[in-house]
Amino acid sequence: MSNLSKLEFVALDISGKNYLSWVLDVEIHLAAKGLDATITQGNEASNQDKAKAMIFLRHHLDEGLKIEYLTVKDPLELWTDLKGRYDHLKATVLPRARYEWMHLRFQDFKIQQYREKGFQKYSELVSCLLVSEQHNALLMKNHEARPTGASPLPKANVVETHDQSEVKRDDHRGYNNARGRGKDKRRYINRRGGGHN
Repeated sequence: MSNLSKLEFVALDISGKNYLSWVLDVEIHLAAKGLDATITQGNEASNQDKAKAMIFLRHHLDEGLKIEYLTVKDPLELWTDLKGRYDHLKATVLPRARYEWMHLRFQDFKIQQYREKGFQKYSELVSCLLVSEQHNALLMKNHEARPTGASPLPKANVVETHDQSEVKRDDHRGYNNARGRGKDKRRYINRRGGGHN
């Protein structure tokens, strides 16, 4: 498992299911390393470059394939053998993928909505579907948190308004109490005879 983390890309599976993408990855990486000539017919690559290319190729092979091609030491020979073994996939996988792209079916999505957008690239379609999927997941989370028909949440503003009306009522009572005490005070003074008319 620790070996997988060191790989620049996924190793070639013994079934060949990832052969087409593997070939492209190998060609790009070998070109970046200046070793792409080692897998071309009639190349005059140095032994050192061939050894580097061979190390790189073997590093990106399934363990079963490494054992099968244990005696192969030339990267061109290994490349040609793998091509002979898996290249027929181009004749089966690519046409099938193209057919599926042309006759794309959506099981859980509104077909018309996506057809109208007229996607030309698979990546554009996948992006749109991912956004739609995230949106649907968010809607489901909201629904699960507050299912349809559940009692509504109390409004924060109602509580605040209620508190403010209590304060106003208390202020009003305080004013009345102060006024009332004032009247009582005058009555007391008038009874004693010290009040002014």
